[in-house]
Amino acid sequence: MKQCTHTDALPHPEPDPLDPTCPECLRDGTHPVQLRLCLSCGHVGCCDSSPGRHATQHHEQSGHPVMRTFEPGEDWRWCFVDHVLV
Repeated sequence: MKQCTHTDALPHPEPDPLDPTCPECLRDGTHPVQLRLCLSCGHVGCCDSSPGRHATQHHEQSGHPVMRTFEPGEDWRWCFVDHVLV
C-alpha cells in the first residue's frame, strides 16, 4: 500500500487558515464547492469540483504537498504528490 512521505515535514501545530473561504473564488466571482486547507501555509482553496480548482492550483504553484478538508464535520487529508489519503 502506498503511503505519504510528506506528513513528517508538516508544521505542528497546523497553520491557521489565511481566509474563511477561497479568496480566488471571491476574486473570480465563482462559488467554491468545498474548501481545502493547505497544511504547509494555511491557504484556503476550493476542491476540484469547483470551477477554479484552486486548492490543486495552489499545490501546483507552491509545491505544498498535503491539504486537509476545511469542511465542518469532515476529517481527512490528501497528499497531492503521493496521491493518497493520509
